[in-house]
Amino acid sequence: MLYWLVAFSGSWSPLNVFRYISVRAGGAAATALLISLVMGPPLIAALREKKIGQSQRKDGPSTHLSKQGTPTMGGLLIFTAVVLSTLLWMRPDVRFTWILLFVSTTLTGVGFWDDYLKLIRKDPKGAPSKTKFLVQTAVALLVVGYLAGFPPNPEFSTSLLLPYAKRTFLDLGVLYYAIGVFIIVGSSNAVNLTDGLDGLAAGTIIFCAIAYAVFAYFAGHMKFAVYLQIIPVAGAGEITIFLAALIGACLGFLWFNSYPAEIFMGDTSSLFLGGVIGTIALCVKQELLLPIVGGVFVMETLSVIAQMASYKLRGGKRIFRMAPIHHHFELGGVAEPKVTVRFWITSIVLMLAAIASLKIR
Repeated sequence: MLYWLVAFSGSWSPLNVFRYISVRAGGAAATALLISLVMGPPLIAALREKKIGQSQRKDGPSTHLSKQGTPTMGGLLIFTAVVLSTLLWMRPDVRFTWILLFVSTTLTGVGFWDDYLKLIRKDPKGAPSKTKFLVQTAVALLVVGYLAGFPPNPEFSTSLLLPYAKRTFLDLGVLYYAIGVFIIVGSSNAVNLTDGLDGLAAGTIIFCAIAYAVFAYFAGHMKFAVYLQIIPVAGAGEITIFLAALIGACLGFLWFNSYPAEIFMGDTSSLFLGGVIGTIALCVKQELLLPIVGGVFVMETLSVIAQMASYKLRGGKRIFRMAPIHHHFELGGVAEPKVTVRFWITSIVLMLAAIASLKIR
């Protein structure tokens, strides 16, 4: 909303700075970080007072038993910081603002419901998996349906841009929309599966957000988009501000979630973090970059699928000591902080590989 101060720049020229995406992105990141740091201690104290803590699996890594009772539902911290910062710094007259806030709010709602049932109502099953999946699918269908009617770039509405290739597109026709739904739902669940070690999901999301912030900024700038041979998307530059807010919020959350964690995010934000990154991939027309920049999430998800398939098809035999794969390394004797940092390093390398596609064409 601060963007509207530009209207008064004739009376006071310094207000012109709010025109610039770079200024507002920096402001969004700083605001979200500050909100997270200020809200963190009282939220942790309130959750401890109400004894809203994490229950640990008895068959999980023995080192996790000490985490029993650690406050969770910390995703409220990330969500609040992102929404307030977005409303303050992002332009309200750009449609992507409301698409991303819709996805964030709806998926946070279903995640909160699941955590509420598990932690407050003491229902170990939480929200029914089918219901959560239906809500995720409904959100994805609404987003994809809207983008089908009002595509980011009508010339490439059903096309995928192949990374590292010079202006090479794959037109999928109506199949594109099914893939779009899969991207949003799959991303949402992939981050949820990754949220198992202190700081792992939040840190990995930061690197995904940095990569997509770069692409959103360039896609929204016609001259840069043409020069870099990516699909131009009017208004996509504003998505950079949302992602900056997301980065700031996750950095603030990591202040409390880094090992040993004082608070966990829970489904309250793990579902929305993945879903919103998948939505952004569709909005900036960089769908095929998601498996690259989000390679850690892909690896975690595939490890679970492979483990389940092996167990059912090979008479109870497992591939990994435990899935998702981060637990496999823990049970192999690698300390939790080292697993987290190594996965972060992997995410940084994948982020740089994704950004490098801008020049490798």
